[in-house]
Amino acid sequence: MGAGSKTVKDYIRTIVDFPHEGIMFRDVTTLFADPRGFRMAVDQMLHPYAGSRIDKVVGLEARGFIIGGAIAHQLSTGFVPIRKKGKLPGPTISEEYQLEYGEAVMEIHDDAIAPGEKVLLVDDLLATGGTAEAGIKLVERLGGEIVGCAFIVDLPDLGGRRRLEAMGMDVHALCAFSGH
Repeated sequence: MGAGSKTVKDYIRTIVDFPHEGIMFRDVTTLFADPRGFRMAVDQMLHPYAGSRIDKVVGLEARGFIIGGAIAHQLSTGFVPIRKKGKLPGPTISEEYQLEYGEAVMEIHDDAIAPGEKVLLVDDLLATGGTAEAGIKLVERLGGEIVGCAFIVDLPDLGGRRRLEAMGMDVHALCAFSGH
């Protein structure tokens, strides 16, 4: 296969039984490490929102920071991180969400989004949608309006896309993998 015919999915490595047995981990670091693959992913994630007003790009910890920073740069807009509890230094608001075992808390600086700002939410992977839903709620609590949710990988069997679309979100993913 020539370099010209590669898709984003071709750059993503699968690690079997990580972080535990039975999981097929979709590793985007191989995509990020390849200059053509990385640029392709950034360009394709932006494409559905060309011509839309976007004031801020919000990235979800941690791989969402990598792709989100690159997208914000391309859009000449600001980047806002949404982090795990206790990682941001300034005043924050927080949102709890459910994990497979227990719960977690995500936070955003309370002055990161101004009311009425148009926001693109990005992350590397959409699984159950719990983290993205928490991020959406944080942005909306600050008065921001989500114009779209963009991901590199969708795991449709885990239902995240349906969950976000049920919230009225526009969801875009570059590729999908079956399974968990």
